[in-house]
Amino acid sequence: MTYQAILYDVDQHVATITLNKPERLNAFDDEMLTEWADAIQVADADPDVRAVIITGAGRGFCSGMNVQNEAGGSGVLRTEAPVSERRVSLRNSVHPIPRALIQLEKPYIAAINGAAAGAGMDMASMADIRFASSTARVGMTYVRMGLIPGDGGCYTLPRLVGTQRALDMIWSGKLITAPEMKEIGYVLDVFEPDELMPKVTEYARQIARGPATAVQVSKKLVYRSGNMGFDEHLDLAQMAMFIAQTTEDAKEGPRAFVEKREPNFKGY
Repeated sequence: MTYQAILYDVDQHVATITLNKPERLNAFDDEMLTEWADAIQVADADPDVRAVIITGAGRGFCSGMNVQNEAGGSGVLRTEAPVSERRVSLRNSVHPIPRALIQLEKPYIAAINGAAAGAGMDMASMADIRFASSTARVGMTYVRMGLIPGDGGCYTLPRLVGTQRALDMIWSGKLITAPEMKEIGYVLDVFEPDELMPKVTEYARQIARGPATAVQVSKKLVYRSGNMGFDEHLDLAQMAMFIAQTTEDAKEGPRAFVEKREPNFKGY
């Protein structure tokens, strides 16, 4: 697929997806959503990619749905379409992204460079780890439009910041600052605007230099374990350990330790 609404780049085993409609703070439409989902799947299938960064061009990360399109009935909600189309509007437009991310075992890291509002915040919440620019703001602004989080926000946000704080953000629609994001644990760290991408890129490269199988299997183990008992988790951990210990990287790690040097992981 040729991308128009996003940029896609791979360097040193890290794929960077950049939402590229800065003139509207990267508000998404069908074109961007289709390309975004495709880029996730491309990164997932590429053995050279070991980590993925999502960020936005310009001053915004993602301002969610294009409000002008929605007001005119031509947005992703299909408000002027027949009920038969409206009832699957999100499933056919926005939901391919979280569904692609469910399958993505590679680390998915958000560099929140600016505003992330409504569905834009939902998209940031889907990342495994988030970093923010000191000038960034995020908010669950659906309520200002008389809407509810339709992109998974009612699922992801409580798991990140707790039920009480998530409901406060959803009901109020307020924006919070980067220091507040870090205080409540929504982001791992905050950087100055010109430092954000270099810092996040180096973080992603550091992960990409690690043992890819161990990194990816442990991610799956963390997410799967949230919906099972401890005994089931231990059984799954045994199977995950068996997979990890069959790799060449599992031999390189102990060898490097004994030889008192940094391991040279190959990713297999």
